Amino acid sequence: MNTDQTVIYLASPNIDETSANHLAKQSGASEALAIGRRGYHVGWIAEQTSKLPVLSTPPGDSLKAQWQAMGPIVLNQFFKSDIDRFQAQINQAQSLSENILDDIPCDELLSEEPYASRLSPKFELLATSCNEADNQEIETLDFDVMNGDEVVAENLWVKLSWLSFMEEDSSLRFRFSFGMPGYEDVAADYARQCYAAELTEAIFPHSSIISDNKALQSLLCNTLNVKQVDYVERIIYFNAPHGGAQFHQDVERGHSGVVFAQMYGRTAWLALAKQQLIEEIIEFITTEGAEANYLATVNDTPAWQILLEMSKDRGKLNTFLDEFDNEPVESLINRVPEFTNQLINKGFSFILNPGDVILLPQHDKDNCCWHSVFCLDSHPGQALSFAIRATPQ
Repeated sequence: MNTDQTVIYLASPNIDETSANHLAKQSGASEALAIGRRGYHVGWIAEQTSKLPVLSTPPGDSLKAQWQAMGPIVLNQFFKSDIDRFQAQINQAQSLSENILDDIPCDELLSEEPYASRLSPKFELLATSCNEADNQEIETLDFDVMNGDEVVAENLWVKLSWLSFMEEDSSLRFRFSFGMPGYEDVAADYARQCYAAELTEAIFPHSSIISDNKALQSLLCNTLNVKQVDYVERIIYFNAPHGGAQFHQDVERGHSGVVFAQMYGRTAWLALAKQQLIEEIIEFITTEGAEANYLATVNDTPAWQILLEMSKDRGKLNTFLDEFDNEPVESLINRVPEFTNQLINKGFSFILNPGDVILLPQHDKDNCCWHSVFCLDSHPGQALSFAIRATPQ
């Protein structure tokens, strides 16, 4: 739900920046913005802020309906005052990410102030490691939670990773959790989820912009019809030029969705309910000229034939979206400019500026909000992305 802006698709990636900016001015926008990542460009967009009036947070019934429909909810400038209040900490986080990019080990950085005094004595750094089989991992730091000499929680970790395998994409993330990644049901261990959340705030204290916000707490409790929510499985993103996230969902048992808050820089989003995404895929595939548009980008006739077959069986397409090896549909939804144009024209695109929030419902793999992210600036941005779960009673 976007309350004070619209995004328009200006042109395909074939035109140059000067021509794109000319089109932007003709459309009443201030600038043309290129969207692309990982070696491909899907077009030029523009942000129009004068098309719609600026509204306050939508009423509760409207939010509930949007959430239940598994659509994204955008709250413009929801954290504007908090961004100003925590600017020093946000800048500090930017510096930390820049030092990581300069190959300074994270454990060395965290052993210095201001991190050392925020971590000690509760969080004890035990070791650092790197999974050589994971080409995206930079470093993992393991912590225990201490109460004096007593260990009260073990095997918390923060994993630093690249967001892609592309050398020109310096996007990275700090992910906070515990246990063995990918093998445990983290939602079943509420206590360690909470400790991992505390560890996030020790390193990135501006995380409290989300966790301590009473207005957001009230909004989510009303929307989810629960007494209280927690923000767990926390990720700090630094989306860099040519980077971002390809279309995906964030479904995890025990979690209701994700709150993503832009702290620095700008990101462009494509976001919509999975079932709506399936409708859009089928509509695109069955539209005249779609084959030529797809093959102009993907150049894979067998992949197009697979898409054609999938378009005749919604159930198969629904399942195919969740498969690990789904290159035909993954190429379509991430790389084909004409498909991106279709989604933007339907109103499934948003631009997040510092202080903006997007809520992403995640119920199960068939009922969830799929989303895709692009960095819009010539420098890395920064965002908080936390899972939402009802507090156990």
